[in-house]
Amino acid sequence: MPKAPDSTTSIALIERIRTRKAVVAVVGLGYVGLPLAVVFAEAGFTLVGIDLDERKVTDVNRSHSYLSDMAPERLAGVADGRGKLSATTDYGALVAADVAIVCVPTPLSKTRDPDLSYIVSAADEIASRMRPGMLVVLESTTYPGTTEEVVLPRLAAAMLPGDRGETGRDLEVGVDFFLAFSPERIDPGREDWTVSNTPKVMGGMTPTCLEVATALYETAVEQVVPVSSPRVAEMVKLLENTFRATNVALVNEMAIMCNRLGVDVWEVIGAAKTKPFGFMPFYPGPGLGGHCIPIDPQYLAWKLKTLNYNARFIQLADEVNLGMPAFVLGKVSDALNDEGKPLKGSRILVLGVAYKADVGDTRESPALDLIELLIDRGADVSYHDPHVAALDLDGQPIASSSLDAEALRRADCVVITTAHTSYDWGWVLQNSSLVVDTRNAAEGAAGSARVVKL
Repeated sequence: MPKAPDSTTSIALIERIRTRKAVVAVVGLGYVGLPLAVVFAEAGFTLVGIDLDERKVTDVNRSHSYLSDMAPERLAGVADGRGKLSATTDYGALVAADVAIVCVPTPLSKTRDPDLSYIVSAADEIASRMRPGMLVVLESTTYPGTTEEVVLPRLAAAMLPGDRGETGRDLEVGVDFFLAFSPERIDPGREDWTVSNTPKVMGGMTPTCLEVATALYETAVEQVVPVSSPRVAEMVKLLENTFRATNVALVNEMAIMCNRLGVDVWEVIGAAKTKPFGFMPFYPGPGLGGHCIPIDPQYLAWKLKTLNYNARFIQLADEVNLGMPAFVLGKVSDALNDEGKPLKGSRILVLGVAYKADVGDTRESPALDLIELLIDRGADVSYHDPHVAALDLDGQPIASSSLDAEALRRADCVVITTAHTSYDWGWVLQNSSLVVDTRNAAEGAAGSARVVKL
């Protein structure tokens, strides 16, 4: 059990937070870190962003936004050269920080196991510059136990400054420093729910850690939701995204079943969602993409394997969702066969390669898997996406093609994989001969094309 909290240390940091004298460092300036840094800078803190990507650092210091969700004028309002928000590739900036917030990636390895290398690296860099009274918050999504089992030992083993003996002593969490986990809840492309108004779950290693972390986040977000531990907070995030992944898998399999039964799955969902209770609509598509939902449940499944438990729902959902690009491939092939054309040699135009509408993020996008399957089968594939100028498929760069009436007419089949709102679906149908619509995007649009739904 930790000893009684050192109230002097925590009170001093809370006072620095309250008076906005605390310096906040955000490690990782991606889709989570940059918006968070801007929000804290807008709340009156001095922010330093740390990222190893020199391009991002340069862009931030020039007030240039590389995220579609971050308006350039908003970034310019805090990254104005007067010290409110600056960026660097040098972890040495942590020396002046009272708070370090870790927002680094947590990808899967090729074997679909958790890759914690970014978290470990960030924790080690912070630990080497630890000083009494610091607050460290991990926001990167990971398996339950990471904060306590991976981050805490590294921070606790940091050397105390001053004359504490040749080897120093371990820092004590809740006494010498403060540690918490707060899962990010950003949904790229949304404007109604943002960093500021989305409730923020917070789990501290000790009650004092929770108190200090809550004091910080309450300066920038409308509501902090305290939970009993970082492990609970870590599990909250995984429940949220496992809920999404399994329900998307359910409706994807429903689409496959409806296809076998000759039933329109979109009509089924439309009617089902009129029920005012006991039903929440999810929608099928060419697969599951994005930075969180396809990946985060695998962190939970991996952790449970170490405890000799098989997370069956997660594994089945993953199997269904990963199989959807192949299902769409079959729909395209069948649709072409009905036109008397083989898939091999046919010109296929894919509309949209981002993982969701109106963003430029292609991470885990099922459209990429579909394109690779089409190419493997000998199709002549091109794509258009207003948000993605170029793709890299296994080292092969592919540029977004122009989208005009001639490009649509030239295609033997147009495949809608991302329903960007900038597309005029009536115009697409009017100038195409065959469309496979995996998103029901063209529903209600008039045109001469034959439309095959998912």
